[in-house]
Amino acid sequence: VQLQASGGGLVQAGGSLRLSCAASGRTFTSYNMGWFRQAPGKEREFVASISWNGGSTSYEDSVKGRFTISRDNAKNTLYLQMNSLKPEDTAIYYCAARLLLREEYGYWGQGTLVTVSS
Repeated sequence: VQLQASGGGLVQAGGSLRLSCAASGRTFTSYNMGWFRQAPGKEREFVASISWNGGSTSYEDSVKGRFTISRDNAKNTLYLQMNSLKPEDTAIYYCAARLLLREEYGYWGQGTLVTVSS
């Protein structure tokens, strides 16, 4: 599967952005999906994940209640709605795909930069 992330940009603290990740190639529902981020000088970290049918989601503690992961399988697209953004959310955001029954994310998009100003 090929992944193309978009939707990043510059936003003031307290603002919102919605990231999208368009998938092409193998059947989208063959994958559980996730969002990760990497801030300057830090390691990449998990943000959120969603099961193949959208029935199960998981979030990193610092984004719970502010971010919402979703997917539209008819459009082969993954989303991350980010509200109440904070400067510490500034990072490159990556979407990733994990084949069902696999433990690791084997497919990654190119990343989209989110910058939150204070």
